[in-house]
Amino acid sequence: MSVVKGPDSERDDMLRQMIGEHQRALLRMCYLYLHDVQLAEDAVQETFIKAMRALDSFRGEASAKTWLTRIAMRTCMGMRRSSWFRRVDRRVTPEMLPEKSQEAEAEESALTLAVMNLPRKEREVVLLYYYQDMTMKEIAGTLGVTQPTVTYRLRRARERLRLEMEGGTP
Repeated sequence: MSVVKGPDSERDDMLRQMIGEHQRALLRMCYLYLHDVQLAEDAVQETFIKAMRALDSFRGEASAKTWLTRIAMRTCMGMRRSSWFRRVDRRVTPEMLPEKSQEAEAEESALTLAVMNLPRKEREVVLLYYYQDMTMKEIAGTLGVTQPTVTYRLRRARERLRLEMEGGTP
């Protein structure tokens, strides 16, 4: 006796695969945006709920990673805009980052704090490029900007980080 798979089971399989492949990376990115583990978990869950609802409209023009990252970023931005979120102190220290593999050295800690203090647009590009391992093209698609804009923001962020790490003021 063979089991016949319908369109719903194919969608479920595709969603399960996306969750398996991208959940951890999305959780880390959401945490860096929201500075709270529980909120990050909620944002990732909301991201997959939105993805499930919009799965039929996913055309595959971008990778699933790019598509999910864009949904997650918009979800995090929406959460940050809430009046409740703005009233809570959410400063991040390197010790608070989830899934720390080993003790961070002083320079790594300073770099992490410097990244978190970048202006939002530059911080987004750095997080997507270095933490999510996205290409310039994927970042441009995720943020809805051109590749030269991504390149400029990344260059500007690197310059600010270099100056701060050398002890200057950006």
